Amino acid sequence: MVLVSHSAAVAAAVAELARGLAGGGEAPVLAAGGAPGGGLGTSAELICRAAKEADRGAGVALLVDLGSAVLTVKALLAEGDELPERSRLVDAPFVEGAVAALVTASAGGDLDAVAAAASEAYSYRKG
Repeated sequence: MVLVSHSAAVAAAVAELARGLAGGGEAPVLAAGGAPGGGLGTSAELICRAAKEADRGAGVALLVDLGSAVLTVKALLAEGDELPERSRLVDAPFVEGAVAALVTASAGGDLDAVAAAASEAYSYRKG
C-alpha cells in the first residue's frame, strides 16, 4: 500500500499509525508525501518509487488525501507504465482507510479485499 499525501509528515504519520494498529504484519505500507524537494505538494516520482518498493506481485493499493494527489495517481494509472501492474486507486478515507487496508493486507487479504476494507471505512460512525 502507498499513502499519497500533500505532506510528507502526514503520509509518514498515517503509515506509522497503520503499522502500529495492524500489529506489525508483513504487508508493506509506504509514504509518498510532499514535493521532491520538501514542502507541500504531490510528486509523481515519489509515488512511483514508493509503489515499486511496495509491490510484491499482488497489486498495490494507493490511498490519497485530496485534490492533486487524486489527479496525479489517476494520471499515472492512465499512463499505464509508470506504476506496477495491478496498482489501484482506492476510494477511502485517508486515515481510517489506511488502517483497515493494512490490517486486511496483513491478514492475507488480496487487493480486492484490501480495497473493500478501506472503502468500508466510509461507514464508520463516530457518534
